[in-house]
Amino acid sequence: MAKRSSLSIRIVEGKNLPAKDINGSSDPYCIVKVDNEPIIRTATVWKTLCPFWGEEYQVHLPPTFHAVAFYVLDEDALSRDDVIGKVCLTRDTLASLPKGFTGWAHLTEVDPDEEVQGEIHLRLEVVPGTPARRLRCSVLEARDLAPKDRNGASDPFVRVHYNGRTQETSVVKKSCYPRWNETFEFELEEGAAEALCIEAWDWDLVSRNDFLGKVVVNMQRLYAAQQEEGWFRLQPDQSKSQRGGKEQVAGCVSSPKHFQRTGPGSPLTASARGSLGSLQLEVRLRDEVVLPSRCYQPLVQLLCREVKLGTQGPGQLITIIEETTSTDRRQEVATNLLKLFLGQGLAKDFLDLLFQLELGRTSEANTLFRSNSLASKSMESFLKVAGMRYLHGVLGPIIDRVFEEKKYVELDPSKVEVKDVGCSGLHRPQTEAEVLEQSAQTLRAHLGALLSALCRSVRACPAVIRATFRQLFRRVRERFPSAQYENVPFIAVTSFLCLRFFSPAIMSPKLFHLRERHADARTSRTLLLLAKAVQNVGNMDSPVSRAKEAWMEPLQPTVRQGVAQLKDFITKLVDIEEKEELDLQRTLSLQAPPVKEGTLFIHRTKGKGPLTSSSFKKLHFSLTTEALSFAKTPSSKSTLIKLANIRAAEKVEEKSFSSSHVMQVIYTDEAGRPQTAYLQCKCVNELNQWLSALRKVSVNNSGLLGTYHPGVFRGDKWSCCHQKDKTGRGCDKTRSRVTLQEWNDPLDHDLEAQLVYRHLLGVEAVLREKHRELSGDTEADAVPAGSGEAPTDPLGELLQVLQDLREAHSASPPGPPPSEPGRLLELQT
Repeated sequence: MAKRSSLSIRIVEGKNLPAKDINGSSDPYCIVKVDNEPIIRTATVWKTLCPFWGEEYQVHLPPTFHAVAFYVLDEDALSRDDVIGKVCLTRDTLASLPKGFTGWAHLTEVDPDEEVQGEIHLRLEVVPGTPARRLRCSVLEARDLAPKDRNGASDPFVRVHYNGRTQETSVVKKSCYPRWNETFEFELEEGAAEALCIEAWDWDLVSRNDFLGKVVVNMQRLYAAQQEEGWFRLQPDQSKSQRGGKEQVAGCVSSPKHFQRTGPGSPLTASARGSLGSLQLEVRLRDEVVLPSRCYQPLVQLLCREVKLGTQGPGQLITIIEETTSTDRRQEVATNLLKLFLGQGLAKDFLDLLFQLELGRTSEANTLFRSNSLASKSMESFLKVAGMRYLHGVLGPIIDRVFEEKKYVELDPSKVEVKDVGCSGLHRPQTEAEVLEQSAQTLRAHLGALLSALCRSVRACPAVIRATFRQLFRRVRERFPSAQYENVPFIAVTSFLCLRFFSPAIMSPKLFHLRERHADARTSRTLLLLAKAVQNVGNMDSPVSRAKEAWMEPLQPTVRQGVAQLKDFITKLVDIEEKEELDLQRTLSLQAPPVKEGTLFIHRTKGKGPLTSSSFKKLHFSLTTEALSFAKTPSSKSTLIKLANIRAAEKVEEKSFSSSHVMQVIYTDEAGRPQTAYLQCKCVNELNQWLSALRKVSVNNSGLLGTYHPGVFRGDKWSCCHQKDKTGRGCDKTRSRVTLQEWNDPLDHDLEAQLVYRHLLGVEAVLREKHRELSGDTEADAVPAGSGEAPTDPLGELLQVLQDLREAHSASPPGPPPSEPGRLLELQT
């Protein structure tokens, strides 16, 4: 049994942000930090005070995290980025909101005295003596302190306050992981209620010292315990907040009542809140206790049996689940069910059942799969989980070309902007007709290239997707067999492939990982027009599509040609037999596609020469389920780091290489000697994506490290903590459980079963009511559970399974705490 925590994050938009640039605008982006660790950076939205991001993330993290913060910054090309403000949510706040936080939150000022991080290791003792007892405080070490100096480090020292006396440790230069091992003693007065205060500071020669955080210890608890030792979280100086009447912890809102929750279109104006603006967020914390696999087998087997029986099943549980699922939860439930059946090899059968159920209740062909039904949502999830690599292969080159050309494209005469053309001294206004004609030519070229790439991709399409579309095509043709519905089976396929997969990816390539940044206004318009053209082709050039936007007429010849190409493509796509499907699946399984690949810069320590940024070498990296390999080019001979030999994948502190985007892979070579490879990434997102991928594929390795050094061993000591023992225990804890969810993550069967169980438990009352209606027993309040007897009807079986799982959760002992050196004590304030 394991307890797992995850954060579902959607950064929607900002409103009324302050202007940070001289042109009266800003270039805002967001940084998301979990316990002061940057894990996400959104794209920059240029020249706006009301940016829209619409970016979604799923973060897996240990249950012991404390807060998640959203920082809004203004990007500057020549100077340091300006911090606009932040929104912070504590774990307790999110835990108190079962449906998560959804709404607008006001940005607050970033106070340096509240931007603290890290922990301090203390030993506290009450020592007997005559005539009075003494308090002994040993300041041992600290880790992950905030870097306050330009060199990416701090010069920390500690002040200990008690009963009017103050004592200080020595200053440790250039370290965020200092070790002091100094002890102080104070006389204890009987009955004194004053708390012990330990403050960490960054020493500065010229300017004032910077506050790094503090710990306040309740002396009554210490009197009772006599001795305590462990790691204490550093807390901010709350004196300012308390004087202002704010109830906040570490600059974070610690209660949901302190959020100004307004409607999506009506955040308070910036002037009403001090000119910092607002941020619209959707954040949900999910804590799941995942039981051993055997506990979920009855639930999985029951659902699989229903899918195998199809529409002939006696209880039709899938239909009942759809009926009892609210619209706002349908996408989430569809994804969980899809992944559960995908892990059981029944995704195609599950989707086929949904196709049959939707066709059975559809009378008009033109409304087929147009609603947000369980079938539509499940197919959307299926294409993203099983077809994202295929999407990248087909769309990637076309999207790159659109971004690189940056041409002005417009077909709507009411929106055409006439501009000057020609060389210097010979400028003339370009006519509207010329703009429209050039735009039509550009779009015809892009659409033609896309359709050609699609037609060539039949063999590249995953076999399970082809087989699923085959079932869809057959079911629709059986339901609408007459000649007047000749195009309906084709439209059924394109309604998912084009309208719900390719078109959204064209309009928002950043959200489908096709690009790292959002498109600018000009490129966005080109992508939108291209997506409209793809939709017209997907609708088989229906009169309704043509009538909506008559100004798309210049593309009609290409659209009509595209319809013929698309029909030929679909005919070949669905022409796959069972044997070919199995052969293709077997071939793909043997190929083992890479988990992640791309270009990085590497510096492998050899114990010679200085470690500098110039010593990094550009190489192509590929991570599979067996090894991390790198070479000059993808086709060159590779050097391998076996996956089983990886001991940790962690970040490197900025001062080590004057870069905040360096990670280290700690592993053992063939002789069992520890080695470290330092890899430089180009941005924080790429860094966290590689860290996540490495951590996920090595999560079951034996000998994973609990501590590591975030610095480098330079000369005769570590740059982080100044230890001279190269093989000694690390000065910081590893973060192997902090990962980002990606579309190509391996399936977690037990977690998906737990999520399905959690949803069914939430609608259990509705299921029981449905069971009473079906059985005709209006008096029954519960499913009878006789000795060794189970209900004979599927819905009754499901209710019994839910009851058994609830009892299994109640009987399960709490999971062990995360293994790490020392004990993180609860802070007493």
